[in-house]
Amino acid sequence: MCPPLPTAESLTSLTVEPGILHIATSDFDARPMSFLTAEGHRTGYEPELARHLCQQLGLTPVWHNLPMFEFYTCLSTGKYDVVWFNQAITPDRQQVVDFTEPYGLFDEAVLVKKSSGIATVADLANKRVGGLADSTNIALVEGFPGAKAVPFPGSDQVLPEMLSALRAGDIDALIDDELVLVVAAEEDDSLELAFSLPTRVPFAIATPKVNPTLNATLNAAIAAALADGTMAQLWAEWIPWKPFPFT
Repeated sequence: MCPPLPTAESLTSLTVEPGILHIATSDFDARPMSFLTAEGHRTGYEPELARHLCQQLGLTPVWHNLPMFEFYTCLSTGKYDVVWFNQAITPDRQQVVDFTEPYGLFDEAVLVKKSSGIATVADLANKRVGGLADSTNIALVEGFPGAKAVPFPGSDQVLPEMLSALRAGDIDALIDDELVLVVAAEEDDSLELAFSLPTRVPFAIATPKVNPTLNATLNAAIAAALADGTMAQLWAEWIPWKPFPFT
């Protein structure tokens, strides 16, 4: 049985601004997880789940585009309630924030130019592998024998920058979340997935350690969305090629 959702009255002092959930995020195009339409509407699996959870809690979500390197310092400023943007639960991050229960388990992958000859981890020996700086993705490169990690600073343009570097031959391969790279390969016939890494990384919402009540409240809403099938429905809408990980 799911815990009851809190009443509107009990949420008055839960967030930085009553009735609003201020979300630190990025305008990075990470479709199907999160992206902006041509009209500036934020959508994808994460934003639509955020809208649902906020509706259940009587909150209005407001997104703020921040540099990714600020994600784990911004919550201490008192301006934001959560970080919600493709964030994996890691021990280092858990030192500075709390995480909700995960809303997805995700794999990682390596993207290359077609006819690169790269199809396995072993093929990356002496190759330059680009990835987002300080991410769980680029950290994996340390375990690839002979591969050289090439970190790219996080910004809302980092994916186009990395893809451009791959096309230009400045890097030999690109590592990122599988979902993001599947879309990139579909949109560019010159690129292909070399292989996937079945890491099943848990993604969750980061909350301030000083606000455990907000974390518990979001967990209750996540549990309700899982129990009533909403989360599975949104997953099927946005990520139909991957089985829903929670059954």
